[in-house]
Amino acid sequence: MSFLTSDLSPPKSFPRLRLCNLGAAAVNSIVSSRWQGKTRLAKYYIPLEESEKHKVEYEVHRLVVNRDPKFTNFVEFRTHKVIYRRYAGLFFSLCVDITDNELAYLECIHLFVEILDHFFSNVCELDLVFNFHKVYLILDEFILAGELQETSKKAIIERMGELEKQE
Repeated sequence: MSFLTSDLSPPKSFPRLRLCNLGAAAVNSIVSSRWQGKTRLAKYYIPLEESEKHKVEYEVHRLVVNRDPKFTNFVEFRTHKVIYRRYAGLFFSLCVDITDNELAYLECIHLFVEILDHFFSNVCELDLVFNFHKVYLILDEFILAGELQETSKKAIIERMGELEKQE
């Protein structure tokens, strides 16, 4: 059958956007920390012991804080890549596979912060501290098991609104 004579109907389902080419978790961890080093948000999608988690948080923080702002927001870390972005005094960092798309994950960080900003009406660090359970719910709506689940800010905000009504 020729390409021109093939059925031109749209596929029944479109493939999910994949930011990585591996079957494992694309996002290994997400960490948000203050300029001074205090971790405000940490979620791991790979199994690590508590001592290793603290070590990773410390090393990623040191790596990100000490980088010159003129450099890119991507840095190699062990056998992975850290993509980070600074918002006021907070750094949001994603640890991903070395072969993943850096710019796509940089946009993911920005979208996550936009969702937080919309949900908390001008988010600040205290929102992350005192409403951590809501922040983790938003994160779970956005990234599940290390894979990007939803990219629509409107859909996530609507789901969070439904959960707020149930409380």
